[in-house]
Amino acid sequence: MICSDSTSVAPESLHPSLWRASQLARSSTRCIDTGHPALSAQLPGGGWPTGSLVDLLIQQPGIGEMRLLRPALAEVARRRIVLLQPPHPPQALALAALGVPPSQLLWLRAGQTADALWAAEQVLRSGSCGALLFWQNHARADSLRRLHLAAQAGETLFFLMRPLAAGQDASPAPLRLALRPQAGGVEIDFVKRRGPTRDASLFLPLTSHLVQRHAPVDRTAPAPVAARGLRSELVH
Repeated sequence: MICSDSTSVAPESLHPSLWRASQLARSSTRCIDTGHPALSAQLPGGGWPTGSLVDLLIQQPGIGEMRLLRPALAEVARRRIVLLQPPHPPQALALAALGVPPSQLLWLRAGQTADALWAAEQVLRSGSCGALLFWQNHARADSLRRLHLAAQAGETLFFLMRPLAAGQDASPAPLRLALRPQAGGVEIDFVKRRGPTRDASLFLPLTSHLVQRHAPVDRTAPAPVAARGLRSELVH
């Protein structure tokens, strides 16, 4: 039986996971405002989804991804912000300028990929952290599924930073964005989102902060913590 438009039922009223191909889906989890209205308008729920894997595919580290995430990180900084396997030692002054107090940072380093993946799961399942930023060049499909399932156990903002080439591989992440540097900001391509396909890139201007990019590590910089040593803090 074919129903007329006047009697058709909105898909989202049947189940929150349903939506029309022409509209952005409703988010099934709490979202954190990106702080960038043009970007928020293109995301289901109007912001970064919590309790979910967000795949950020970057041309190279340091192109503006931290400035992109600054408003959201500042919003959840009441709880710990975990930096796992960052490409460079975190700079306390720079992070403070981004609105993230150094006292709220936990910097994790792992000697092997398996240890890093284990640490990421423990952070996500603990539910004690506001955000997890995980830099990982290679991750198998089964590892991505485990991380996504672990993220669903809580409301942690979870960003997985990977190279642009990883965008060719399948991922369970409901949101995947590709970031490329442009003068004065970043260019964002929507690789995957719950909503209509967007072919055009979105240019997002990013404000620079008056902090030296290559300043030496300050004494107040968070000390690195071995991944396996987190068991007592995150699990108990």
